[in-house]
This record gives sequence, C-alpha cells and structure tokens, in this order.
Amino acid sequence: MRTQLINAARLHFKSHIEKHRMNVEVMLNNPMAIHDHTDWMTAMETEIAQIAEYEDKLEVIEKHFS
Repeated sequence: MRTQLINAARLHFKSHIEKHRMNVEVMLNNPMAIHDHTDWMTAMETEIAQIAEYEDKLEVIEKHFS
C-alpha cells in the first residue's frame, strides 16, 4: 500500500507539472489562444510558480519517502 500511495503521489505531481508546462508552451507558441488583455508576464510567472511547487513536492517524496 505504501508503494502504491507514493507512486500515485508521484504521478499526481508529474501530471500537474506537465499541465502547467503545456500552459506556458501555449502562451509562448500561440499567444492568440489567450484573451487579448492578459498580463503575459504575470500569467507565465503563475504557471512557472505552479511547476516549481509541484517539483518541490516531487523532490520531497523522493528525498524522504523513497
């Protein structure tokens, strides 16, 4: 059960990282996909902060529970 929970947490964190990474890619490659009045830098910073948060969580899992 322990291994399954740890693996589920890893997958959860990795999927969130990928989601936010793709959001940044969309912003960089297709800026028209987002409303015209978007503050681009703030939007990108928000997505990058989310990536950092989930990478930190993934690092904690690896360091303390593997």
